[in-house]
Amino acid sequence: MERKQFLKTLGASAAFALAFPCLHGCSNDSEEDEGAEGNTPVPTGIDFTLDLSDPENAKLANNGGFVLKNLVVVAKNLEGEFVAASQVCSHQGYDEVRFVDLDGGIFYCDVHGSRFEQNGTPINKVDGATAKTLKIFKTELTDNMLRIFE
Repeated sequence: MERKQFLKTLGASAAFALAFPCLHGCSNDSEEDEGAEGNTPVPTGIDFTLDLSDPENAKLANNGGFVLKNLVVVAKNLEGEFVAASQVCSHQGYDEVRFVDLDGGIFYCDVHGSRFEQNGTPINKVDGATAKTLKIFKTELTDNMLRIFE
C-alpha cells in the first residue's frame, strides 16, 4: 500500500471512530429520551394503593400536597379531598403535570403552560388550541390506605 493511500485509510478510520459515539449519543431511540421529548403514553390499567402513614407519602397530609407514582399525580386538594390525574399532559405527552394551589387548585404542566380543572377539563389554550381532557383517576380512602384506580 502506498503512503498516500495508507493516510487516507487511517484518516477515514479515525473520523469514524470519533464520530460514531457522538452519533449514537444523539439518537432518541431510548425510553428515557422518549419521555424527555414528550409523547409519553398516558397511563392505563391504574390500580394501586398508597399508605398515607408512610413517610414517602407525607406530602398528602397537607391540603395542596401531592406525590407522583406510576405516572399519576395524587393530590390532596385545597378542600382536603384526594384527587388523581395522569402525570402525562394531554397537550404533547410530557410527563410534567403537577398539582398547584392556583385558582382553587388545578393540574398544571409547566412545559407549555397547560392548565386543567380537577375534573380534567382544560382551562386554557396552548399553541392556539384547547388541549384534550386530562385523564382523571378515581380515589377511595379506607383508614390510612388510599386506592387510586380506573
